[in-house]
Amino acid sequence: RALRRKVAIVFQGYNLFPHLTVEDNVALAPVSPARRAATEALKLAHRYLERVGWPTNSRPSRDLSGGQQQRVAIARALAVQPEILLLDEVTAALDPELVGEVLTVLGELAEQGLTMVLVTHEIAFARRAANRIAFMHQGRLHEVGPAEATISQPRTGELQKFLSAVR
Repeated sequence: RALRRKVAIVFQGYNLFPHLTVEDNVALAPVSPARRAATEALKLAHRYLERVGWPTNSRPSRDLSGGQQQRVAIARALAVQPEILLLDEVTAALDPELVGEVLTVLGELAEQGLTMVLVTHEIAFARRAANRIAFMHQGRLHEVGPAEATISQPRTGELQKFLSAVR
């Protein structure tokens, strides 16, 4: 239970509550596990919405594009102030412009030192933002190493084949 309080997850599907405002979606996260007061949670929501480049307003979450929803989902995860952020294919369902928006936010978080475990097919981003890369294929771990070396000099045929397909 103590470990779960230090970790937040952002899923491929945004999992926002469509009947709530953006702020309420984000403020809901810190109220539950930490039992924070609603006013404090709303302040956290505003801070983390700003951090992901989202202007705080009361727009219902059902009115947002995919990239906007994903940025709100990231803000919601950050609002619990995790030590580790887990992200599962957060750009998979987005068009290229929205992918850029989300990757910009994640790049800024990486530069600020937040520990993230990111499942992605965005190799250029992983090369730029990651310290280490683990390549998995069909449920097996094939390579682990420094990001640049692992991508520029893949040792296994599986990673070589994957990289040639996505480049």
